[in-house]
Amino acid sequence: MLGGLVGLVGLSAVAGLLVTASVTPVLAMTGVAGTQALTLFDQLPENLNPGTPMEQSTIYATAPDGTPVELASFYEQNRVPVTYDQVAPALYDAILSSEDKNFYSHGGVNVGATVKALVDNVRGTSSRGASTISQQFVKNVLIQQCEQEVDTTSETYSEELQQCWLDATNAVGSKGIERKLQEMRYAIQIEKDVSKNDILLGYLNIANFGGTVYGIESAANYYFSTTAANLTVAQAATLAGIVQNPNTFRIDQPEGTSTNDDGAAVNGAEDGYSLTKDRRHYVLGRMLTDGKITQAQYDEADASAIEPLLNPPTQGCASAGRSAYFCQYVKSIIETDPSFGETLQERRDLLRRGGLKIFTTLDFRIQEPAAQTMADIVPTSYGAYFGAAGTSIEVGTGRILSMTQNTLFSETIEDSPDYTSLVFAGDKKNGDSVGFPVGSTYKLFTLIDWLEKGHSVNERVDGSLQTNMKFTAAACGGGTMTANTREIGNFNSAAGYTGTVMDFTKNSLNSGFFAMASKLDLCDINKVADRMGVTVATGEKTTESNVPFDVLGSKNISPLAMANAYATVASGGTLCTPRAIDRVIGADGKDRELPASSCTAGVISPEVAATAAYALQGVMNSGGTGSRANPGDGTPLIGKTGTHNEYGTMMIESSTKVATAVWVGRSQGQDNIYREWYGDWQLNDLRYPLAEVAQAAANAAYGGDDFPQPDRNLTKVVLTDVPSVVGMTVDAAKATLEGAGFQFSQGGEVDSNLAAGLVAAQDPNGQAPAGATITVATSNGSGTTVPANLVGMSKAQAQAALIAAGFTKISFDASCNPPTATVTGSDPAPGAAASKAAQVGVTCQ
Repeated sequence: MLGGLVGLVGLSAVAGLLVTASVTPVLAMTGVAGTQALTLFDQLPENLNPGTPMEQSTIYATAPDGTPVELASFYEQNRVPVTYDQVAPALYDAILSSEDKNFYSHGGVNVGATVKALVDNVRGTSSRGASTISQQFVKNVLIQQCEQEVDTTSETYSEELQQCWLDATNAVGSKGIERKLQEMRYAIQIEKDVSKNDILLGYLNIANFGGTVYGIESAANYYFSTTAANLTVAQAATLAGIVQNPNTFRIDQPEGTSTNDDGAAVNGAEDGYSLTKDRRHYVLGRMLTDGKITQAQYDEADASAIEPLLNPPTQGCASAGRSAYFCQYVKSIIETDPSFGETLQERRDLLRRGGLKIFTTLDFRIQEPAAQTMADIVPTSYGAYFGAAGTSIEVGTGRILSMTQNTLFSETIEDSPDYTSLVFAGDKKNGDSVGFPVGSTYKLFTLIDWLEKGHSVNERVDGSLQTNMKFTAAACGGGTMTANTREIGNFNSAAGYTGTVMDFTKNSLNSGFFAMASKLDLCDINKVADRMGVTVATGEKTTESNVPFDVLGSKNISPLAMANAYATVASGGTLCTPRAIDRVIGADGKDRELPASSCTAGVISPEVAATAAYALQGVMNSGGTGSRANPGDGTPLIGKTGTHNEYGTMMIESSTKVATAVWVGRSQGQDNIYREWYGDWQLNDLRYPLAEVAQAAANAAYGGDDFPQPDRNLTKVVLTDVPSVVGMTVDAAKATLEGAGFQFSQGGEVDSNLAAGLVAAQDPNGQAPAGATITVATSNGSGTTVPANLVGMSKAQAQAALIAAGFTKISFDASCNPPTATVTGSDPAPGAAASKAAQVGVTCQ
């Protein structure tokens, strides 16, 4: 107490000097000495950097009309800064009349009121501030600075925030003197550096109005569902009253903000918010006395009931509705990318305090119809952890245009099949998802490797099911391995066959792609996926494991990565990293650095990309496995279906402008989804309408061109030598042809001089496409052959030779009658096989 009184005496001396400061902002403090308080005052820092108050950050999407639309906000303090002209004059009048009527005439300090408050502080009878607006602004800035230094991840975060407020407002004794001196010094200096209007506006933008509501704009919106510019006299007086004691006078707690001595609630809806109304009465009275309002305005406002029209602010991605999972994906980027801060704490603080305006790539022209279809036809759960996700990405830029999901968004509800915060379309880094087996959509990488090795899509391959098919992973140092493709089988138990790669792609024939992979290297196939930006969802490269089942998409990969791989094909071979943010503006109005992104041309050659697209178009055309997802709007599309066992399905399709991927299946577990109905759809077929609607919207918004013509060398029909099997037994001929990679077919019998049952003819012979069917005909045993040397013989010689060959019906043309005539031809021709009973006609000259 004694030290406080000594300090008070010194403060009184300072006060004498501050009388001048109360009139003139310029004050020279040099030469003041003699008391502890004077020394303290002299040693205090002179300049206060108001800095930037905590501001909410907002994520925006693009509305169908091209304007930004707010998705979600993040904040610790709900604050929306406004300019001076965006505040109703009545609010300025209410604040100044009730808090600091001499604001525009003093130099920052009300000496008399300050000294009286300090006397009370020293006595411990009061902790009131009796501060000017300038001093209150300083106090709020100091509180803000303290709060911004609190670690938001600390277990004592709430307690530390409370201590910031206590240190700045409730200190008594010597600490109270020190705090008040500091406020005074800062207030004097800030009056030199900042205009009165800016100080007043700064105070209104930083002040607390109860709970997490900060700043006059947020207060007007929250308590009265209006703006600061449109406040009435009564509303302005109410808010000016709230700021004097925010958590007592707030009007958003109908049960009351305090209790009386009897324990009854006070300042709630039942008593008409009595404490706040009394404070409003005081504010209105001060306004009337100061001539800021007329008697009529006073009477009307004072007589009115306090009727809050609450508009509770929402924050976090839950407020983004059907776009919550895209919002969560963007949030994860901000929290993980170093462009937003070196540490996780810095990045989280920036999001909740930094006043960022984050303009994303989300396009409501695609997002809205895709999300609506998801909501209309897909259940939020179906048994154990049923999930569905869709995403669309712009070809050639990597911009994520839509992201939908069937579950309900929540960051707090755990272990529920209906609720999750996991972003199924994303990966572990962005979305906290571990991905899903993508099924036959992974066949894209076998197709690309096939083409890069110089094979043609019209090459025929034996795609039959085999029990001991050999594979290699030599490119990664692996050895040879075998697989029983008969155990795996084909979709709907389809039989394998020899066909072209075009056929295998259109029909998604497992055994056909296994056959292709057996002629390649499993590691090289996975290297193609790595090169095209595809990793396992947890971050590992696909080449870290190389087994035959990789061909059918057994690895857990994000739908977004797969969509982007198909977009790479559609772009002609340019890989663009997926990106969700177009622009970020800081609280200072300047553009901030964006997360790193890039587009790399030539990841696959244009020739390979065009030829792969040529094959993949068959999937989306009539008869292809993806045709049910084709919108039929005339936009050329490539695509691929995918199925993993009985619990996961995919559909990917792309124009030259936008690629769409849809996944439907079990997000946990492996319960069957096949032939399980929900509404008009089987669960395994939901991928088709989801992809169709999203792609149709993308086609309408972005269009699509014809894909380039495929490379001639990669579409040529490949011919190979056909071994001759004439003269062999049927079994030997079959083994020979199949061993050479051809299909065997047995036709009828033909006349031949070969023994009955031996192969007498084959079609084709010479060369044929690899895997072509060779039809053989067997001898009936009753045939013979017209002598090959018949031409040049005399009539008698010819007759003898034909009889010796077994022919019994021989006719000579009249030209053969002269003794010197020689044979020029026969029918059947010399060397031809014919029945012994056939008529042989001979001509001569």
